Amino acid sequence: MDYRQMTAPCGLDCFNCPMYLANDDEKLRKLISEKNNIPYELAVCKGCRNENGTIGFLNMTEPCNVFKCIEKKSIDLCSDCLDFPCDYLHPYADKASAVPHNTKVFNLCLIKKMGLETWAEEKARSVKDVYFKGKFCL
Repeated sequence: MDYRQMTAPCGLDCFNCPMYLANDDEKLRKLISEKNNIPYELAVCKGCRNENGTIGFLNMTEPCNVFKCIEKKSIDLCSDCLDFPCDYLHPYADKASAVPHNTKVFNLCLIKKMGLETWAEEKARSVKDVYFKGKFCL
């Protein structure tokens, strides 16, 4: 697995995303299509970098601001930027419980601390699992 290619610049782990996993799992793809009321052919993603910063199932035709920014600055990840963290990574409440976008900064900090490969192999999955299934605690 090319973890650099399959990690979005914002820190999302595309390789663990159901939309990516649906490429090789027809049952998952059908479930995503039905649950999200999107056409079957759009219920899949090849990963942010492979999609040039667009998200087909959201009908995005332009790259997201994060993707445009890292391209302009010629960096791989937002955590490589002197302006990290910036408002492009701001956590939003809209759909926060359904989409793990609020884990971006946490993932980027872990990548910076652990290295991309170690994070991808040892921590990325558990971050997503805790986000969706863990109990809130202080």
